[in-house]
Amino acid sequence: MAGALPSIRGRLSQALVATTLAWGLVVTAAVWGVVRHEVDELLDDALHESAEIVGALLLADLPSMQAHYGAVGVMPAGPHDERLIWQLVDESARRVLLRSHKAPAAPLLADRRVGFADAGERWRVFGLALPGQPDRVLYVAQDGDERQEARAEAGRYTAGAALVVGLLSVAWLRRRVRRELTALTAMSSAVAAYDPVADAGALPAARRQELVPMRAAIVDLGGRLARRLQGERAFTAHAAHALRTPLAGVDAQLALALRECPEALRPRLQRTREATRRLQRVVTALLALFRSSAEPVCQRLDLQALVTHLPFPALSIRVTDAVPLSADPDLLVAALLNLIDNAARHGARHVMLSSRPGASAGSWVVRIEDDGTGMPAATREALQQAIDTQRYEALPGLGLMLADQVARAHAGGVRLVPVESGCIVELTVREPVVWTS
Repeated sequence: MAGALPSIRGRLSQALVATTLAWGLVVTAAVWGVVRHEVDELLDDALHESAEIVGALLLADLPSMQAHYGAVGVMPAGPHDERLIWQLVDESARRVLLRSHKAPAAPLLADRRVGFADAGERWRVFGLALPGQPDRVLYVAQDGDERQEARAEAGRYTAGAALVVGLLSVAWLRRRVRRELTALTAMSSAVAAYDPVADAGALPAARRQELVPMRAAIVDLGGRLARRLQGERAFTAHAAHALRTPLAGVDAQLALALRECPEALRPRLQRTREATRRLQRVVTALLALFRSSAEPVCQRLDLQALVTHLPFPALSIRVTDAVPLSADPDLLVAALLNLIDNAARHGARHVMLSSRPGASAGSWVVRIEDDGTGMPAATREALQQAIDTQRYEALPGLGLMLADQVARAHAGGVRLVPVESGCIVELTVREPVVWTS
């Protein structure tokens, strides 16, 4: 089923979404790694610079600070959220001489360390040896939670920006794909309306380079089909013309033979003449169906006048409840000839014809009902399926095939109506639509 087939647009959209998301994740991971490294480097640089500043301030007036604050060892400060803490540690005594008001009273590091170090997960520490103070080290530390928060914010902003860019890219790409696929949709619509016999290479030019070979292949295929169909029509028309005159001569000779023959031979000659007339009707139908234009030339028709001169003397043909309709008279007569001939061959004695407006505007339904032997329901359903799918090789003769081709030439169809006895065939025809700008 067509609905179960994968869609090019859907597959491209899925591929775009998956690719964009995957690319966004890769870019986010890469940028996150770079940002994390740069944030850590920036924070470490800030920590280093802070240690240099604090160290310079301490060295400028270290004796007086120790004399003034040495008892408590804590530098006073107003209420604030201290992002950086510092300690001045006497490593020989392993004690804190001075510290900021939120720094711990114990040394941050168990051993003397100059440069960067981690005091567990709580602190990132930079140790600075003070000039002229061999036993003293200044430790400046930054809260690990603060560093983690800085990394997380940088990651969130990076991921958010990547997601927004990715979604915008997906939306833009999907719109672009949809616009590009309109050329394929337009080509499909043009191919659906393309008639290689009538239009002969008039398929619109391809709007994309990739569609050029497809259009060329379709035009080439259409040309080959048109030439084959024209050849078949020409052959059929010539064959029908070639048969019509000899058949008329045979019918005339049989008429003379019936007058002069013994009574015992009359039934055989009569059956032969009926077969000849049936063949004449088939030839007439073929000539109507396969004339050079093969397009319906619709006229307003009266069904009663149309069937008055149909050559079926052994049948009773009545027209009831007929409304005027629009159709090609030659093609419609060809269809009726074959359908009525089918009825005669299946034992019918009476045929009723009627016409009524169809379900849609500008359409009509011609109904042919006979009292012949009819057909089983299973056979009727099989024949209807063959008609609907144009598998004409499954039909028992020319009648239904020719009727269906006439109906299709009028943008209609043939329907075998379920009935308990006899047979009812409904042939739908539509008059052509005239498009105005």
